[in-house]
Amino acid sequence: MIDRVSFEKTTYAPPPGRFEAGTPHIVGALGLHAAIDYVESIGLPRIHAHETALVTQARTALAAIPGIRLFGPEDSAGIVSFAMQGVHPHDIGTILDEAQVAIRAGHHCAQPLMEVLGVEATARASFGVYNGPRDVEALVAGIARVARIFG
Repeated sequence: MIDRVSFEKTTYAPPPGRFEAGTPHIVGALGLHAAIDYVESIGLPRIHAHETALVTQARTALAAIPGIRLFGPEDSAGIVSFAMQGVHPHDIGTILDEAQVAIRAGHHCAQPLMEVLGVEATARASFGVYNGPRDVEALVAGIARVARIFG
């Protein structure tokens, strides 16, 4: 970053070196390389198909629960957003957390969209290559428990 430092004057290295203070994030670069290798070993088409199948399974099961409103495209890959009538998404998240099911709950930094949709917030389940059908079953069982608790 620097060329020379003294009490009288500091001079900086020429770009781009002057903007690269400290030790590079070597571990992060190695981790990114490993992640890229992992994704390439599976293949993006297979990952997309897997995530889409999980979303389809989740949307079908959640749609069968009274009071659930689903958002977003039916063929979404990886994400299911929903709301439950009479239950705040943060309550859904808390109850699911007790069952070891992690979701996001809130406005997701999209308050204008929430306003257009006519909801205060949504619950959002995300699926990745590391999830499977049992994860969807755990989500649905947790939502069924939310329905029982809130009547």
